[in-house]
Amino acid sequence: MDIDLNADLGEGFGPWRMGEDEALLELVSSANVACGFHAGDPVIMDRTVRMAQARGVDVGAHVGFPDLQGFGRRPMQIDTGELVTYVTYQLGALAGIARTAGHRMTHMSFHGALGNMAAADAALAGPLVRAVADFDRGLIISSSVSRAIEDAAERCGLRVATTFLADRACDGEGLLIPRKLPGAVIHDRDTVLARVRQLLEEGTVSTYDGKTIPMKVHSILLHGDTPGAVALALAVRGVVEEAGRIVPISRQLA
Repeated sequence: MDIDLNADLGEGFGPWRMGEDEALLELVSSANVACGFHAGDPVIMDRTVRMAQARGVDVGAHVGFPDLQGFGRRPMQIDTGELVTYVTYQLGALAGIARTAGHRMTHMSFHGALGNMAAADAALAGPLVRAVADFDRGLIISSSVSRAIEDAAERCGLRVATTFLADRACDGEGLLIPRKLPGAVIHDRDTVLARVRQLLEEGTVSTYDGKTIPMKVHSILLHGDTPGAVALALAVRGVVEEAGRIVPISRQLA
């Protein structure tokens, strides 16, 4: 079994750091790099891309709302046409920095509230996914389970790598539970590892309300901004290596 292990990185701003990017880059095969809207800035983006390149780690654009104060986790009511330009802007920013560093942007993902809204709304997912296709049809969309995003990608001829968020609860359709609900973010290490083992061994996940649903994924994501992220990533990597190989999505879907 080939599984990508990825994390959201580059999420500081100016002199403020968030997460332990350098340590996580030793453990993951793909990095989703914040593009300056919900977090990050040009210097941090450049540094993160160059660190990833030195370790042979793939990089992708982590595209979010223009919401530094809310870290992109607050829903925003923005005209869809305007959002499309925001997506294009962020893709272009990371692609340019990666190219200058001699690296290549292989994928993209929607961050936080923007990702949750697109995942649940086909009318929003369509134009945003079309923007990705218009920018570069070779990009892979990394997304948690979402029929809206998957259908839009199929119409645009884009590949989707389904990603399992090991520390986030989901509903019966595989959509992420809002963070405001108790238990939406799973902090217990043993619970997270048990979820990963269940996914790899049985091809299923347990939902927020205790049901079991099938799920086939290409990638497992861990959030780098949570306490103990590096230790948890190391433990998850160990579980994945027991079941198969860690392979970036760009090689899985080549």
